[in-house]
Amino acid sequence: MGGWAIAVHGGAGVDPKLPEERQEEARRVLRRCLGVGAAGLRAGLSAVDVVEMVVRELETDPVFNSGRGSALTQEGTVEMEASIMDGRGRRCGAVSGLTTVKNPVSLARLVMDRSPHSYLAFHGAEDFARAQGVEVVDNSYFITDENVRMLKLAKEANSIMYDYRVPIPSADTCSASSTITDGGLHMNGLPISIYAPETVGCVAVDNGGWCAAATSTGGLMNKMSGRIGDSPLIGSGTYACGACAVSCTGEGEAIIRSTLARDVAALMEYKGLGLQEAVDYALKERLDEGKAGLIAVSRNGEVAYGFNTVGMFRGCATEDGFMDVAIW
Repeated sequence: MGGWAIAVHGGAGVDPKLPEERQEEARRVLRRCLGVGAAGLRAGLSAVDVVEMVVRELETDPVFNSGRGSALTQEGTVEMEASIMDGRGRRCGAVSGLTTVKNPVSLARLVMDRSPHSYLAFHGAEDFARAQGVEVVDNSYFITDENVRMLKLAKEANSIMYDYRVPIPSADTCSASSTITDGGLHMNGLPISIYAPETVGCVAVDNGGWCAAATSTGGLMNKMSGRIGDSPLIGSGTYACGACAVSCTGEGEAIIRSTLARDVAALMEYKGLGLQEAVDYALKERLDEGKAGLIAVSRNGEVAYGFNTVGMFRGCATEDGFMDVAIW
């Protein structure tokens, strides 16, 4: 065994003109969350406990698109989703359509540990949360002034937005809708902007060689109510098994079609590829024209990542003292 290791991400698809202060703010959050996870692994916590703990931290900070600071639906509300998977026995839990649960990843953990199911959504998930006594808040808790402004821009552009923090030029310079449609990315034939949402995720392997993964998001800015992305879908946005753990981010519909997270594990299990080889192959061969990124760890303590976007907010730490945080 190679010892414990952990990786986190704050989303693939980064505005190349992102101001330096915003870049540093993202690095600060990633470093803090890596420190929390590394301390837990150093203390002997299990991988599944650590990924839940780290994603809770990310959900609580409004810098990224999960929990507080989530993207808004067409109606101006927040609908969140999350999943968690324990490679020991391939146990998993997932939730979608949450509007009041403060930490969606912890409700996903409860679905895994305290329900006979793997996935609960909307009213059923909210009812389960209350039955379990988890902390709930008013939907307004998750909404930030910045996201309200970005929703207004998205509506003016008549488009969903992949990275709602990418500024849209004003009408006196050019058409917002033409900025998005001309040469931009399309999802199921419909135009969207080119950058991906800032979903959060964490993967870890503990001292016993057991892997776990967790992913959480608010989805797309100006999305239709009821839209479900890849983040809560086991095998697409999140996967963990005896070989590795994977958390994905990016164009959800493309990740769903490619079952991206599971493909990384399958390439290791069936084709005998190493972790980084499997990550590279999956991103190159399985996404078609989709845009995405992912982080992964192996049971041997390896860390790998990859993305085909401009950048991906990410960081990792290992038992030998190595720690790195990067964007580009």
